[in-house]
Amino acid sequence: MSAPALRGTAGYGRVLAVPEFRAVFAAHVLSMLGVIVSEIALSVLVYDLTGSPLLSALTFALGFLPYLVGGTLLAPVADRFPARRVLVVCDLVCAGCVAVMAVPGTGIGVLLGLRCALAVVSPVFAGTRMATLSDILGGSDLFVLGRSLLRIVAQSALLVGYGLGGLLLAVLTPRHALLITVATFLASAALLRLGTRRRPARAQTRERGGTRQLLADRRVRLLLLLFWVPAMFAVVPEALAAPYADALGAGSPGLGLLMCALPVGTVAGELYAGARLGPAARERIALPLVCLTLLPYLGYALHPSLVLSLLLLLVAGAGSAYTLGLDQRFVRAVPEELRGRAMTVLSAGLMTLQGVGMTVAGLAAEAVGVRAAVAGAGVVGVVCCCGLAAAARRSPARPAGGDRAGR
Repeated sequence: MSAPALRGTAGYGRVLAVPEFRAVFAAHVLSMLGVIVSEIALSVLVYDLTGSPLLSALTFALGFLPYLVGGTLLAPVADRFPARRVLVVCDLVCAGCVAVMAVPGTGIGVLLGLRCALAVVSPVFAGTRMATLSDILGGSDLFVLGRSLLRIVAQSALLVGYGLGGLLLAVLTPRHALLITVATFLASAALLRLGTRRRPARAQTRERGGTRQLLADRRVRLLLLLFWVPAMFAVVPEALAAPYADALGAGSPGLGLLMCALPVGTVAGELYAGARLGPAARERIALPLVCLTLLPYLGYALHPSLVLSLLLLLVAGAGSAYTLGLDQRFVRAVPEELRGRAMTVLSAGLMTLQGVGMTVAGLAAEAVGVRAAVAGAGVVGVVCCCGLAAAARRSPARPAGGDRAGR
């Protein structure tokens, strides 16, 4: 696709016009649906084998906790080896782990251990894939739009995947459903192997301390916190959706709506910002949106009805469009040779702190009630986000050509 043709294509169409990105996009769709189906199937399988709600819930929690291990210990892998090789190997490792889960007679300890292995590999895969986007699309507006599309897929997969998983388990056993996940991982590996170009590793030497060098940069630390902190508070209503729906007397339909409202708002906000706003406008509104995105949570203190609660969540989700502007700042701030591990650390911290946020939300709700816990998360979150935004505004921005490729 020629440059003039790309310029003539509007919004997200410019990204989808790039053949390599289409391969990455299709692989992402397959792997996301596969992961969600496997989470549901494994949770049901563990419950069928043990009858323990705690162990069944633990299979979901194990999807968060090992992210920190993978993101810290394995982050250098994203830059030390060719990105395509890392992505394909990660997909094959995940396919192998799920294939062993599907074998009849696999014990509970092995199932949970394999679930941890998947979570350790995930941040390396996610970080490498995001860094690969900058190779395919450049560190420009196309990269921001491509990353936004992948986030939209992730949010949409939550809405579609859980419903699809439930339908599959109505006609298949959990182990047979796991085989579908094996197929999606293998298909993702094939798409990435055949649909993307081989590129050399970013880090030509096996230097030590790359992650420390990354975190020593004040700009990078601030940007990481601007991604992590709002997300940590944003998950509180989802974590408490079940008891909140019960308090409203909304039943299962109300619970489903509460779980969907935030992702729907997120998708709508990202689509609007990506399709209708230019790079300068997205970056200009990023810090104000960071300060405002958690503000709707304060409405929980007014004991809103189900309809008003859904509206508050939709507005809060739409505020997460700030991520597009932060992506532009992040790709400028990180040196090209450290971009893979930077994205890995970003992904690992995001998932880990969301897990922390869910845990703290549960503890707070036990002490002060669900509504107070959500409103309190809004208050503390807004204060933290405003402080980070003020610090980021004072921090000098690296010029657009400041990475090694630009020079």
